[in-house]
Amino acid sequence: MTRAISLHDVSKSYARGPRVVDRFSLDITPGEFLVLLGPSGCGKSTVLRMIAGLEDIDEGELLLDGEHANHWQPSERDIAMVFQNFALYPSMTSRDNIGFPLRIESPGADPGPRVTATARMLGIEDLLDRFPGQLSGGERQRVAMGRAIARHPSVFLMDEPLSNLDAKLRNRLRAEIAQLTRELGVTTVYVTHDQAEAMSLGDRVAVLRGGVLQQVGTPREVYALPRNVFVAAFIGTPRINLLRGLVRAPLDGAMTVSLGKQFLRLPEPLSLDHQLLRVQQGREVIVGLRSEAVRISPTFGFAHAGGPPPHSAARPGEVPLTGLVEHVEFQGHEVLVHFDTGSRPAVVPELEAPRPAARPPRRRRREGVTVLERIRERAGSLRAGPVVVLDRPAAPDEEAAREPAPPEGRLPGDLVVRTTPDIRLRHGMQVPLLVDLAHLFVFDQHGDRVCPSPDRLPDLGG
Repeated sequence: MTRAISLHDVSKSYARGPRVVDRFSLDITPGEFLVLLGPSGCGKSTVLRMIAGLEDIDEGELLLDGEHANHWQPSERDIAMVFQNFALYPSMTSRDNIGFPLRIESPGADPGPRVTATARMLGIEDLLDRFPGQLSGGERQRVAMGRAIARHPSVFLMDEPLSNLDAKLRNRLRAEIAQLTRELGVTTVYVTHDQAEAMSLGDRVAVLRGGVLQQVGTPREVYALPRNVFVAAFIGTPRINLLRGLVRAPLDGAMTVSLGKQFLRLPEPLSLDHQLLRVQQGREVIVGLRSEAVRISPTFGFAHAGGPPPHSAARPGEVPLTGLVEHVEFQGHEVLVHFDTGSRPAVVPELEAPRPAARPPRRRRREGVTVLERIRERAGSLRAGPVVVLDRPAAPDEEAAREPAPPEGRLPGDLVVRTTPDIRLRHGMQVPLLVDLAHLFVFDQHGDRVCPSPDRLPDLGG
């Protein structure tokens, strides 16, 4: 048996602080594998705990198979949960930990066969007679997973169960979790901050920021058409290139998007998506380019080989750009090249490392306001902050002169391009690039996508 889960405008807050989950609504179909994805502190684990009954719901409604379940006890929900911190009984062996819920459900039955089968699947047969204190962190997490899997519940709730495992084992268990849930047909809600896990595991991915649901869809949908700049930046490796641009749409010339020292010229006649940019005339926008949307022009290879350049280097819909090589990352099967194009990167809160701020002047303590209340106020203002931070629009003569330092924690350059390892590049090389405008994202100053059209459905192919 498997269950449908519905959350309608569910909210949660602690004490008098801001909401950690704010009007969250989502329908999960029976047997679906849904991943809750977002940065640390965005409320995804709180959503999981409200489904399990470990947290009370302040507002809204939880339905299990269509029945109102806000006040059901955890034992009444037929849900198995895997915690990040193991939660094993220290005085029990691994065998007893895995078999404990089975003995509670069926006191007269022998849990041995199911415990053994579960241990074999997880590769922990030789650990069954050890206590948690004799196991490594990864081994304890596998025992905790086995305790949930052995129950065969109607719903699996997994709170970052693979975070304490090494990379090789994490990849193996990721595939086994997906296979197991497909075989059992169990509804699964999986919490992670790792977008690689989310994209490889989930039937659908729900992206959260600051307790608010940003977008939900298949992994291909949220990657191909992110609803806002936060989703675009959080999904994809390497991270999408986000550049500050200025839309210019003169009456007697072609529409362009200025990127500081250079610009993207939109081909005429304008596509339906590019026509939407007219309303952004004179406004600063955020331009999004994934690493595969930009390629090194074939003229570069021919020039270094000493041969004549091809008759037409650019394909239909591509426009030129020039980049200075700042850094080359060799990945084996591919190379990531960091270019400086003279553009100005956009900063997305909760994704960039914060810069150290100068200490503000001391202020008098407000009468009747405690330190804790001031911290809560500050947290609330950060949670309600903008999706993207933009400075005032630069004047035309300022654009070429402004070259801000890269955000902390990021390599130099403003544009990362994925290419093949046969192209040899060195620091300081000037390289001609081609931008595929069919894969151009444009977001407004609030971070909402304006191009492609917000109403566009993704073309996912066959």
